[in-house]
Amino acid sequence: MSSTSVLRTPPDRFAGLPGFPFAERYLDDLRGFEGLRVHYVDEGARDADEVFLCLHGEPTWSFLYRRMIPVFAAAGQRAVAPDFLGFGKSDKPADDALYTFGFHRDFLLAFIERLDLRNITLVCQDWGGLLGLTLPMQIPERFTGLLVMNTTLGTGDAPLTQGFLDWRAWVAKNPDMDCGKLLKRTCPHLSDAEAAAYNAPFPDVSFKAGVRRFPQLVPDRPDAPGAALSRQARDWWRRSWRGRSFMAVGIKDPVLGPSVMQALRAQIRACPAPLEVAEAGHFVPEWGETIARATLNAWRSL
Repeated sequence: MSSTSVLRTPPDRFAGLPGFPFAERYLDDLRGFEGLRVHYVDEGARDADEVFLCLHGEPTWSFLYRRMIPVFAAAGQRAVAPDFLGFGKSDKPADDALYTFGFHRDFLLAFIERLDLRNITLVCQDWGGLLGLTLPMQIPERFTGLLVMNTTLGTGDAPLTQGFLDWRAWVAKNPDMDCGKLLKRTCPHLSDAEAAAYNAPFPDVSFKAGVRRFPQLVPDRPDAPGAALSRQARDWWRRSWRGRSFMAVGIKDPVLGPSVMQALRAQIRACPAPLEVAEAGHFVPEWGETIARATLNAWRSL
C-alpha cells in the first residue's frame, strides 16, 4: 500500500481532549497490516489478572471508553482500547473498497496476537460487537469474559431493523457526516468539547472512508461477507461459551435497542438479565462508569 493512499490525522487535532489523559501507544508491524500505524490505549497493570479489551463502533474511537477505562484500571485490571483502522488516531486508508468485514476482523486478530492478550474480557458495542463477537470462537483460549452493549451478530438470516436501514440510507446520502453532532444529539449530556472530540479524527471528508463503509458492511443476506462467520459465532456462544457475561442495554437506542439485545442475550449461554440504562441511547459507553462498576460488582459475587 503506497503512502499516498493512507491518511494520518495531524496530531494537533487531538490537543486538549477532555477526560482522555491516556498515553498514546502505536504499532506499525501488525501481521498483514505492516506499515499501517495503529493507535491504542493501554492502561493498568501489565501483569493484571484480566485484560478488558474495549472495542468501539461507528463512527467513534477509543475516546468512547474514557469513562470505563479508569474503572477497570483502578480495580487492578488492564484496559486496552484500539482504534480501528480508519478511525481515531489510527491511520486511515483512503480507498473505501479496502474496508471489508474481513479487513477489520483480521486487524483485530492481528492486534490481539501482537500484544499477546490473554484472559480477555471482550467489551463491545456496535461494530465492536459485530466484529468482536466473532473472535472468541477462533481463539477461545484467550477469552474469559464478555461485557456486551447495544450490538448484534450480523448473521444475514434475519431482517435488519427499519431503524438500521434508515441509518444506512442516511449515511449513504451524507458521506461527510458530522460525528460530533450525531453524538451530541444522542448523548445530550456531552459537553461541546466532548462532542468535538468525535470530529477530531476527520479533518475533512477524505478521512471518512471507514466511517462511510461500516453501515454498508452489516451482513444483510445469508451469503454476505461475514454472515457465515457470524452464524458460526452465534452457535459457539450458545453452545460453547463458558466465561462470565454481563449485558448493558441503552433503552433509547432505536437501532440496536432492547428487542435486539434480548434476542442476542438468548444466544449467549448463561447470560444474565441485562442492566437497563434508561437514559442511554445507542452509544452506551458514554454512560460507562456506572456500567463498568456494575459489571465488576456482579462478577465479584460469582
